[in-house]
Amino acid sequence: QVQVVESGGGLVQPGGSLRLSCAASGSIFSAMGWYRQAPGKQRELVADITSGGNTNYADSVKGRFTISRENSKNTMYLQMNTLKPEDTAVYYCNAFSIIHAKIYWGQGTQVTVSS
Repeated sequence: QVQVVESGGGLVQPGGSLRLSCAASGSIFSAMGWYRQAPGKQRELVADITSGGNTNYADSVKGRFTISRENSKNTMYLQMNTLKPEDTAVYYCNAFSIIHAKIYWGQGTQVTVSS
């Protein structure tokens, strides 16, 4: 079956860095993306990437976050630098399955930026 699993979250001080990973399996995936949801707020797009490597970022993370992927491993990454308290949220990965023609979501990983 299709699985999407995030890892790499944690607690970091303001100005610090974290790297999130997302491993997808059970299908062939085209677009993949990172979303986040802070308490009391709607889920929002952080960044996404096509299988060809085209990327898109939310304005709030441009210049600080970098999305990348290894197609051979169906794995996507989010390098987060210069983290701010407002980046605190649960970060979710999604992946579009070409075989099933639907989007699959991971369970989320908590990122907390605090001193």
